[in-house]
Amino acid sequence: MNHGRREANLIFGSPVRKVLIMTMTLTPIGLIHSPYATKEEAPIQGTFSPEGIGQVVVFLEYMEGLKDIETFSHIILSYQFHQAGEVKLVRPTFLDDEKHGVFASRHPCRPNGLGLTIVKLLNRSKNILEVSGIDVLDGTPLIDIKPYIPRFDCFPEANEGWVALKKERPKPVGRE
Repeated sequence: MNHGRREANLIFGSPVRKVLIMTMTLTPIGLIHSPYATKEEAPIQGTFSPEGIGQVVVFLEYMEGLKDIETFSHIILSYQFHQAGEVKLVRPTFLDDEKHGVFASRHPCRPNGLGLTIVKLLNRSKNILEVSGIDVLDGTPLIDIKPYIPRFDCFPEANEGWVALKKERPKPVGRE
């Protein structure tokens, strides 16, 4: 990971202050293959398409890091939205025609272009993980893998915010 610095505005009290923040470059550790060649084909969320089967191909130099991954039923994939369009901080989402802030949504057009998805791990064969519930485009760069651990990752008391009132629907045509 490469690091650098850039200036940013910080509002914490008054007045606005300029601060130096760290920047970084992420290097993919593999590629995710899925049956979805286009944005229109990909489901809004993997839970909407549990039959979506994909492969997570970890580059050989990272294969050793997969030791014991097959002991988990589900894994969390961090990836780059490599085909996302223009970043807008407020926009309609796939589940709603009203505008919402990008940080209050799971929209792919984000300032850092990072996505997360939880998938079911079906099988491991060396550096290849077969998964279901995939919702990314074929050829998506893989940034990281973590095990999904219900004891750490599940919060039954969590609420769904504005999404609670929205039903599943097809992606609006032409919506990025």
